[in-house]
Amino acid sequence: VFVSKRGQGTGYSGIENPLFYKDNTRMFYGDAKASLGELLSRIS
Repeated sequence: VFVSKRGQGTGYSGIENPLFYKDNTRMFYGDAKASLGELLSRIS
């Protein structure tokens, strides 16, 4: 599971999402378009 998130903060609610910490989850921090563009260029 790939999650794109602007930063490591908890966001407006102040609650951490437990799904972000599962073993099969990979976090991509920063701008979603730029992060996914970089990921796609690396796997192609």
